Amino acid sequence: MFSKSNLLATIAATVVMFLLGYGLWGVALTDFFESHTITDVSKDPMDFPLIVVSNLIGAFILSSIYSKWARGHHSVGQGFEFGAAIGAFTGISMGLMWYATSSVMDFTGYVVEAIVEIIYYGIVGVVIALVYKNTAPVKT
Repeated sequence: MFSKSNLLATIAATVVMFLLGYGLWGVALTDFFESHTITDVSKDPMDFPLIVVSNLIGAFILSSIYSKWARGHHSVGQGFEFGAAIGAFTGISMGLMWYATSSVMDFTGYVVEAIVEIIYYGIVGVVIALVYKNTAPVKT
């Protein structure tokens, strides 16, 4: 659980999650989601240190699950597949649950959020897979 690969993948994924997340939700899609927001619950200013802690915990959990899921076979394709599955869970399953139980966004907002989460977590999965691949013990 606290292997070199897992810890390095956690650090790399934390950086990617923070920067990519900020780039996607904090910059590129801000106007889109503002136009699909029903009830604005945004915190201003955001708590960036807490976002980093959240990303670190999420990256560690994803990296730990990935290590069990991959079973020593690490590739870009497998990393994206792993991450996309996580994104589908968070984006589609949890998105539908939020849509059914709250008034934060309209349906279009949740559809786009699901697509973005599948891509986002797919990229995070690729980063985790590449770190595992590059830090795996050499087979003799």
